[in-house]
Amino acid sequence: MKLTRSYTINDLMEGCKAGDRKMQELLYKQTASKMLAVCMRYAKDRMEAEDVLQMGYIKIFQKIKEYRGDGSFEGWIRRVMVNTAIESYRKNLRSLNVVEIDEAYEQPSTGFDFGTLGMQDLMKVIQKLADGYRMVFNMYVIEGYSHKEIGETLGISEGASKSQLSRARAILKEEIIKMEGFGYATYTG
Repeated sequence: MKLTRSYTINDLMEGCKAGDRKMQELLYKQTASKMLAVCMRYAKDRMEAEDVLQMGYIKIFQKIKEYRGDGSFEGWIRRVMVNTAIESYRKNLRSLNVVEIDEAYEQPSTGFDFGTLGMQDLMKVIQKLADGYRMVFNMYVIEGYSHKEIGETLGISEGASKSQLSRARAILKEEIIKMEGFGYATYTG
């Protein structure tokens, strides 16, 4: 009978800093499913999310010695994944659908409670958003960036960030209402 040793996240971090491939593999196995969920929020589909995930882990292993211990190690990994998703988005910026703030004010209010929706269902709906809408929605609603930070990060105006968030919420509301009309069990998008 072979006993396997369990490692803490700190053991894995230190092993990765030392360049230990086994520890890198174990860190990947321990954190990849959570990080894939982060990447899925920013990607159009699972294949794109998996690409972002792989690029993120390459960066993590290359830059792990730069981790200073401020905050949790898993939080640092998550931030690397978010930044990698944003970089990937920037590289594919050609399809950005920017709506100016004046147009956003013409949109109906979207005071909809997204908290009542199942996470998998919400993920499917978010992934259907146009790239720009999806990025702004995730950065503002999930990651807590301000519109100013989003604008600076994505190279758009603060007003464009606000309008894209407004439009994303309106689209999500419409899709969720459709889902509720069909019933979650039968909705396929």
